[in-house]
Amino acid sequence: MADIHNIPAIDVHAHYGRYWRHEFPELSNRLATGDAVTVAQRAQASNVEWTVVSPLLGLFPRGEAITEDGNTEAQREVLKTPGLLQWVIIDPTRPVTYDQARDMLAMPQCVGIKIHPEEHIYPIREHGRAIFEFAAQHEAIMLTHSGHGNSLPADFVPFANDFPAVKLILAHLGCSDGSDRSLQVRALQQSKHGNMYVDTSSAQSIWPGLIEWAVAETGVERILFGTDTPLYSVPMQRARIDYAELCDKDKRRILRDNAATLLGLNDTRATS
Repeated sequence: MADIHNIPAIDVHAHYGRYWRHEFPELSNRLATGDAVTVAQRAQASNVEWTVVSPLLGLFPRGEAITEDGNTEAQREVLKTPGLLQWVIIDPTRPVTYDQARDMLAMPQCVGIKIHPEEHIYPIREHGRAIFEFAAQHEAIMLTHSGHGNSLPADFVPFANDFPAVKLILAHLGCSDGSDRSLQVRALQQSKHGNMYVDTSSAQSIWPGLIEWAVAETGVERILFGTDTPLYSVPMQRARIDYAELCDKDKRRILRDNAATLLGLNDTRATS
């Protein structure tokens, strides 16, 4: 086995653009901001081959984002920035984003759909069926924020069970409104068809033993490397996997192999 640091990782959960929360001071917003080139450069420095981004313009400010503008911008920025791939964002409160997704999912740089019930302020319980039906029709993989009131991991389980062909990545292992770090893992265990996954992008992943516990509970096959960059540090998130108390085979699966299989990055889709 090659040194684990030499494995070119795939980051399934990243962003680029301006971070913008009205309630945050200017410095906090600035520190979590990074343009597409900056995101790609940081990834390259940490030996991340592919970084799948969604535009912060399509998510922020909370409840005010014009998501379709973000999708259009991302299509342009990803095409001209080597190392980046795109999630197209669907906001079910903005029907035009379904039309955008229909078009962008046919493009080789777009690997699937991103949803964010928290930033777009809708409960997944009310909009999940329409989103999953659309994803099933287009054979699309989905990434979703998870862990808070509008996006509790357990609330995705009925939809994942009703649409077994839809592969769903729950973002932010360990994320919750409280102190429960098990929400995403328990949701995966309730999945009847093995079509739910979790990424490591949460700041909670730095808790000692959390990633190792998740592997023991769900199996390594459903855990994917994610950073949530530029909100978090790519090398910090990578080091958490590189130095995890796991065998190198499991580390490689988390860093690369699981995502390469799920997103089809071993074929011409990502390089055409």
